[in-house]
Amino acid sequence: MDRPEVTLERMRSFVRAAERGSLSAVARELGVGQSTVTRHIRELEQAVGVPLLTRTTRRVTVTEEGRNYYADCVHVLRLVEQAGDEARSTRGAPAGTVRVSCTAAFGVLHVSRLIFAFQDAYPEVSVDLSLTDERIDLVREGVDVALRLGPLAESSMKLKSLGQSRRLLVAAPDYLAARGRPARPQDLADHEGVRMSNIAGSDVLVLQGRRGGRHAIPFTGRLRLDHGLAAREALAAGRGIAPAHLWLVSDLLADGRLERVLPDYSPPPVPLNMLIVPERSGIARVRLLVDFLAGEIARLPGIERPQSGLSVRQADAAEEVREGRADANGDGAAVRPSGRPRRR
Repeated sequence: MDRPEVTLERMRSFVRAAERGSLSAVARELGVGQSTVTRHIRELEQAVGVPLLTRTTRRVTVTEEGRNYYADCVHVLRLVEQAGDEARSTRGAPAGTVRVSCTAAFGVLHVSRLIFAFQDAYPEVSVDLSLTDERIDLVREGVDVALRLGPLAESSMKLKSLGQSRRLLVAAPDYLAARGRPARPQDLADHEGVRMSNIAGSDVLVLQGRRGGRHAIPFTGRLRLDHGLAAREALAAGRGIAPAHLWLVSDLLADGRLERVLPDYSPPPVPLNMLIVPERSGIARVRLLVDFLAGEIARLPGIERPQSGLSVRQADAAEEVREGRADANGDGAAVRPSGRPRRR
């Protein structure tokens, strides 16, 4: 008896089963019966001659052979999708779906609205935006582009540096009125810190002085959080002092709900990068979204362009101009770049 052929339909059923861990979930997603999904996977296993999944009454798991084959299937399916999208794009505007993963707070406050603007300019492009602070496997999760804050591990992904994200020490005026305003870094030992439980080393606060010098201060407090938006709310509610990305709290600083603490000192900036799956980087819609996000993110509060060469003092002065707190061109009018996307 001849072996069944390897088909895209069978590959797709296997890939989704490997990712979802449930044949019934795959059936619902693909709009077919569970028996059809089971048959597709069985025929694919017969075609390649090895077991790809281990089935139990509760879930399916991928075998060792299946893990290797899964990566190849994902690659093939993406190439097929890319070929179709490129063919359609030759008829006019870019079309298809771009899958984006982003740090949660950054995505909620900024990236989501940038994507709305991008879609206004390119209405044929769909965007799947996943917000998570977990470091995910981009290929396994089917993601094209990921925005990441912080140091990166070695990776085969293409890397686009978006610059450095500035951080400031901030607290609510009511908190500072009740507990006093620190005059030097060592005074922080007497204050409540709002700490992040998902960031290593959050029990030590490192500060850099405008005139040089580096201070490592024990940072303690009764509140630990694992989400940037929760930390933002805690700070506004007067729960303590914390280092915060300027893009996270710029509006709260502007309207007086927060104020800067120890303005002559800042926590070190954090790198902001975009990771792009190499096989997807040449697709027109992916390339357009990457370029658009890179340009618009550079305009956000506290984002310093890569290799800007600015000192802390120069960065502070530049930020005041961008926020309209300083005379940008000599006549009292601050220069503000437009955030409107440009159709290409």
